[in-house]
Amino acid sequence: MVLMAWTHTELEALRRAYASGTLRVSYDGKTLEYGSASDLLSRIRTIEGEMSAGAGRPLPVAGFASFRRN
Repeated sequence: MVLMAWTHTELEALRRAYASGTLRVSYDGKTLEYGSASDLLSRIRTIEGEMSAGAGRPLPVAGFASFRRN
């Protein structure tokens, strides 16, 4: 698998755009326009996943522990 060199600046710009409901994103002198909010969210999730994988740590997993007294 080839990991792209995403930046935190790009990821934060995408998150801000998604949170504000816009599809146009500008960062580092670049401007991109996404076709839909789901396209934008997909890009955010891709970058988050690849950054986590590149950092050598697994994605967080939710769960619970149970204990039993004998």
